[in-house]
Amino acid sequence: MHRLRLVTFNIAHGRGLTPIQGLTSPRKLRANLLKIAALMKRLDPDVVAMQEIDECSRWSGNFDHLDYLRLHAGFPYAAFGINNRRAGLLNLCYGNALLSRHPLVGTETVVFGQRRIGEKGFLYAEARVGFHTVPFVNLHLHFRSRVRRMVQLDRLVGWLREKQRARPESWIMPPIICGDFNNPSTRDDATAALLSHLSDYCEYTMYPQTGATFPSPMPRRTLDFIFLPEGCRNVKCEVIRSFLSDHRPVMVEFSIG
Repeated sequence: MHRLRLVTFNIAHGRGLTPIQGLTSPRKLRANLLKIAALMKRLDPDVVAMQEIDECSRWSGNFDHLDYLRLHAGFPYAAFGINNRRAGLLNLCYGNALLSRHPLVGTETVVFGQRRIGEKGFLYAEARVGFHTVPFVNLHLHFRSRVRRMVQLDRLVGWLREKQRARPESWIMPPIICGDFNNPSTRDDATAALLSHLSDYCEYTMYPQTGATFPSPMPRRTLDFIFLPEGCRNVKCEVIRSFLSDHRPVMVEFSIG
């Protein structure tokens, strides 16, 4: 049996609680990312799934936030899934990413559309944990339109089915799916739709089952979720009290074997 700890966290481009992107100085960005790195050291997760993380964007200091976090939080492995690229004077490059204490293989990025800013998508990667291969999907859905969220989930589920057909020998464990679902306050939206789709594979459980994640100072909604397949046992979940982004991180700990 292996015990794993997973954190999902929308880090809001490193800007902290500043409401407008681009108004945070590079010095403050680095200071906030150092605080996020310190939080990850304290939580000691095996895998961190992050959304809204920048590779090299003018509005976020023009440096690689993932590599900065990897170095300062002490993770040996990382994977970037870029959803947005724009060159020129107002350059930007950002998306989803994973930090891991276990080797990451088979990484793939799926972008839902072609916009150069505000586009969403998901990052797939497999972590080699001892003799186990644990697949992860780090997902970010559209924040305003329910119709777009449903289309994006259909794209994800169709992609996973093709993945299963193409590599049935490696599909020993269904993927762990986490990220920012931009769910409305009722929860009867993307999360319900995804649970229905995933029932084709096995029984999934959604976390957190209580607690809100957004906005972080006084959270009223739950936007950030982790879906664990039935092979994950003895699960503990916690919404982490943090003001390093407008989202609060969600952490689960579980056993596989």
